[in-house]
Amino acid sequence: MIKALVILCGIAAVFTTGAAARDEISGPVAAEILRVIDGDTLLVEAQPWPQQKMEVYVRIRGIDAPELKSKCERLREAGLDARRALEALTAQSRKIQLTHISGDKYFGRIVADVVLSDGRSAGGDLLLAGLVQSYDGGRKPRASCDVD
Repeated sequence: MIKALVILCGIAAVFTTGAAARDEISGPVAAEILRVIDGDTLLVEAQPWPQQKMEVYVRIRGIDAPELKSKCERLREAGLDARRALEALTAQSRKIQLTHISGDKYFGRIVADVVLSDGRSAGGDLLLAGLVQSYDGGRKPRASCDVD
């Protein structure tokens, strides 16, 4: 009961006050994917405590996908490839677990590790496939549109 209360207070703080990125909830929090936004962001319905559900955007911790709205066609295509891969990873089961949950720099979005229903890391799989880059939350390097 006390653990549930601690989780409740922590999740409420992250979701409602835009908690600083250093404030973290270990999880896991059960969630169902409603929509894949791009190669590193999901819209989910999270169930942080019994009989309570909330929709929240989740940025997958540790990765950065190419931008879908890039001016560069090659980068847009790479972003579409990353989004399609994330859709494929989550197609078998829309149920995931969120762990290491913290606030994001954008209000209303969280950053979390996303664990697929079979226990694999969504971010890890995308990194291994070479579809996204490693990202620590700092300033992103400027993407180049140079053709290889």
